[in-house]
Amino acid sequence: MRKMDEQYLKLISKHYPSISNVSTEIINLKAILNLPKGTEHFLTDIHGEAEAFDHVIRNASGVIKRKINDAFKKTLSTEEKKILATVVYYPKAKLSYVKSIEKDMNEWYKNIIYQLVVLCRAAGYKYTRSKVRKAIPSHFRYIIEELFHEKEENKMKSAYYQSIIDSIIEVGRADRFIITIAEVIRRLVIDHLHIVGDIYDRGQGAHLIMDTLMKHHSLDIQWGNHDILWMGAASGSMACMANVIRISLRYDTLGTLENAYGINLSPLVRFTLEHYEADQISPFTAKVQKKTVKEKDINLMSRMQKAIAVMQFKLEGQIVKRQEDFKMNDRLLLSQMDLKKGTVLIDGKSYALKDTVFPTVDPENPYKLTLEEEEVMEKLKDAFTHSEKLQSHAKFLNKQGSMYKVFNKNLLYHACIPMTSTGDFKTLTIEGKTYKGKALLDFFDQAVNQAYYSKDVDEKEEALDLMWYLWCGETSPLFGKKKMATFERYFIEDKSVHKEEKNAYYNLRHEAETCNKILNAFGLMEDHCHIVNGHVPVKVKKGESPIKGGGKLIAIDGGFSKAYQGVTGIAGYTLIYNSQGMVLVSHEAFNSKKDAIEKDLDMLPTTEFVQVDRPQMFVADTDIGKKIQSEIDVLKVLLEMYYNKRIKQK
Repeated sequence: MRKMDEQYLKLISKHYPSISNVSTEIINLKAILNLPKGTEHFLTDIHGEAEAFDHVIRNASGVIKRKINDAFKKTLSTEEKKILATVVYYPKAKLSYVKSIEKDMNEWYKNIIYQLVVLCRAAGYKYTRSKVRKAIPSHFRYIIEELFHEKEENKMKSAYYQSIIDSIIEVGRADRFIITIAEVIRRLVIDHLHIVGDIYDRGQGAHLIMDTLMKHHSLDIQWGNHDILWMGAASGSMACMANVIRISLRYDTLGTLENAYGINLSPLVRFTLEHYEADQISPFTAKVQKKTVKEKDINLMSRMQKAIAVMQFKLEGQIVKRQEDFKMNDRLLLSQMDLKKGTVLIDGKSYALKDTVFPTVDPENPYKLTLEEEEVMEKLKDAFTHSEKLQSHAKFLNKQGSMYKVFNKNLLYHACIPMTSTGDFKTLTIEGKTYKGKALLDFFDQAVNQAYYSKDVDEKEEALDLMWYLWCGETSPLFGKKKMATFERYFIEDKSVHKEEKNAYYNLRHEAETCNKILNAFGLMEDHCHIVNGHVPVKVKKGESPIKGGGKLIAIDGGFSKAYQGVTGIAGYTLIYNSQGMVLVSHEAFNSKKDAIEKDLDMLPTTEFVQVDRPQMFVADTDIGKKIQSEIDVLKVLLEMYYNKRIKQK
């Protein structure tokens, strides 16, 4: 044995100072390896739909309903099961509602506490006592553990069991107990959460989703293009900020920007009122979500949208001109405009402009911000980079997020692995170095972290430009299209130039060969490996299947965002991966939290796909299991050293 190995074992021996300690730990770890694998929950493309997201997190995509059915079978009626489910999802609100209609609360408390205890046992069956104990808040740990491990059917203990429940009610702790045990159940049914990108944009509550995620006990995030845009803005990219503001104005999501993150838009308002008239905004009409928004406010939002869009095109043009490696000169459209003729040249063809009023664009130097525009952007940059809440969310996204994740034999990424039409990985050359496949994603992963954390000014600026490229670049794994046609959609009537051609990946992913090539590039060689991603909504109502590549790829963007539900025909896909295999479910549209509480209405999931061709998985089959096995192997060597007396017991 090498000297270093022996020194390492001596360090380990401080934690396990005797044969007895080592033996006990080996027995404990080997037992854990034989427990069923914990349940994983996958969501993607949430796009700010906070209320629907919160409900799906609370109902665990139907896992809690299935646990209730398994635990109670025919001992509870369908209505009683619905009520129990709602208590688990929204304990505090449901308690308040029940008190307004229930005449005998003591009897109701006894029944519901009993049901919750039974359900809690069902939720925690696959975990060690230690793990369950850690999931229980300290103020109720002893009581819940007692109820958790005692069987009420045992005549010797039935009086003891019932007296605990009676005492909880008698001392006025029933509400707090119910809320606590409901939280424990929700935590136990899902061992780990995967967010496969696009938390932000379109919906009103991205900040609320981020608050929820920051409280979650175990999760990872794969960045989406909309997340990267906000992260870029938080890191100081003016081009990303302009896009964030423009999209917020276009889709009426200023609540996140102004109210949640405290971004003061008054400098943009003053600039807009001075330079952009009310009759110059037809292509920029804001798509308001609330009927209560006044016409004058819609008008102002539309004018602001045009003002920031022009600044965005200028800032993006500056990036394109200084980053020749991006090969995006086709996006330099401000310099292709002939405002006297009212046309713009795109790919050698002239198109009529719908709007020819550009009061701040200098035809001689179209990508230069005016002094006033510079002042507006500097003030906005100061607001973004000094927003405490936005910075906390961006830091969390950096810490918990990545371009991709390999987890328990599955590969997770938001959009695509850029490919050529011949099935090769598409290359990107930056500063003389060429990247493709996994190396491309690793390169961007490093750039995202540099954009947020680097103190080197030049390095940070380069990384910020790459953040913007991730948003809209042709070889971006988060975008997956040839171009982003924002300018064309605003200013050109001819819809032929609106088309955003998808990367070849989206045709090739239907082939098992392509999926296996991608999986192998990330070190996944076994049969039971899958790709899980989102980004492009699955058009269910047109017959498109979320299962692609002969079952190797699962696309779980089914329209969680209301903006896409007209295209998909459903309200989103989510994926559950438990010890038995994978279950893909589709969801009905969520009515409201109020209906869920008062009418026990659920966002009902429908099973779409069940993986049945694999043996049951245990902890030993997981990534954590591999680490545990490594620990066991080390402890066995230490045990041998104790027996051989090469290391002395303490």
